[in-house]
Amino acid sequence: MPREVVLRYQAPEPQPIVLRYVAPKPLPGRRRPVPPPPEPECADTEDEPEEAAANHSRTGLRIFLICAAALLITLCVLGVRSARRAAQNHAQPQESFRFETERHNSAFDYVPAETTIERYPNSSGVRLRCAEEHGDELTIQEIYERVNPCTVTVATAMPDGSAIIGTGVIFTPDGYIVTNAHVVAGGTQCYAVLDNGYSFAAKLVGYDTEQDLAVIKIKAQNLPTAEFGNSDELTVGDPVYAIGNPLGVQLRGTLTDGIVSAINRDVTVDGIRLTLIQTNAALNSGNSGGPLINVYGQVIGINTMKMGAGGRINVEGLGFAIPVSFAAWMVDDLIEYGELHGEPVLGATILRDAVTLPGGETALQIYEVTPHGAADDAGLIPGDLIVTADGEPLDDINDLLRVRRRHRAGETLTLEVEHNGERSAMGIILKENTEK
Repeated sequence: MPREVVLRYQAPEPQPIVLRYVAPKPLPGRRRPVPPPPEPECADTEDEPEEAAANHSRTGLRIFLICAAALLITLCVLGVRSARRAAQNHAQPQESFRFETERHNSAFDYVPAETTIERYPNSSGVRLRCAEEHGDELTIQEIYERVNPCTVTVATAMPDGSAIIGTGVIFTPDGYIVTNAHVVAGGTQCYAVLDNGYSFAAKLVGYDTEQDLAVIKIKAQNLPTAEFGNSDELTVGDPVYAIGNPLGVQLRGTLTDGIVSAINRDVTVDGIRLTLIQTNAALNSGNSGGPLINVYGQVIGINTMKMGAGGRINVEGLGFAIPVSFAAWMVDDLIEYGELHGEPVLGATILRDAVTLPGGETALQIYEVTPHGAADDAGLIPGDLIVTADGEPLDDINDLLRVRRRHRAGETLTLEVEHNGERSAMGIILKENTEK
């Protein structure tokens, strides 16, 4: 009689995909000079003396030279370990499986110290805009040509002399860049390198470790910017692409492809629940903060983590990204306040599917109103029908969400509401969502 085999799984948790390099001494030999930026520096920041600017560039370049040397050493070490592990796998039966979660690369565990990167002044005049439409589908080559120039290598100097390598996406011509919080957390200095090799010192605008988002700023003008799309339109099976720096600086600008494996995937890391896009596009250490891109060349996610594994099992094709439709308000908060205040919400539960009115128009029905919320303050009640938002028709709940995301908390969303057959225009002052 055959023996029953039981496979035991230990609670899987993803690991952020950031690479940590340790190299206590700079490489010998000459340093390659960094050419001046192709465009004049921004007028909205204080001018730096030429000598200081040169020092910044030399310091930034030294970090990357150190990282390159450490990369070769790391790959050799990991190669030997992988070979040993493979031999063990062939020699021993696989009776149990164990998933491991690590904040950084397993060879370099650490607890981030206080982040002391120089701060950039907060502003209410900058927002992350998500396009509501898209053009024709692009070829893979066209997607890379469009998005790679907007993708940067982010290097963060740590107090112990090591460096964290991640990725970032430029979203304004004057140098605002979105990345992951774990790429900059605990850092003392930060640098961004464009795809053409130009290196810039970066300042920290704001970050939130729970939602794993950060915004940094470099002093430049006329930079290429990525177009951000509507992640709410994604469906399982859609092709997606990722650009980043797998294993650090040596392979920066790597393009990988895959599909959307799942949407609205709830993932819990360190007790914090995140709702993410799941993809099988290859994401490796160094991809953190990079773009997940749709077939139209639009960024629809910020790559943040992948599922890691330990023991005798390999885990492949389980990567996760923060959807930009959800991240947009958080990026705006980080720019304006340096931290998250709260998502602007209507304070009502809306039925997802629209109803058709006698005249052929569609409307969304309110199912429930939150006491003392924005909708309640404006006098909306369950059963009311929302016909338009800011003058735009509503075919489904995503249309209302798209319009609402243009606003910040405290701003007014104008709704056309039908109540007992009568219509009226109502101004709803959006409130911050205080629920965690």
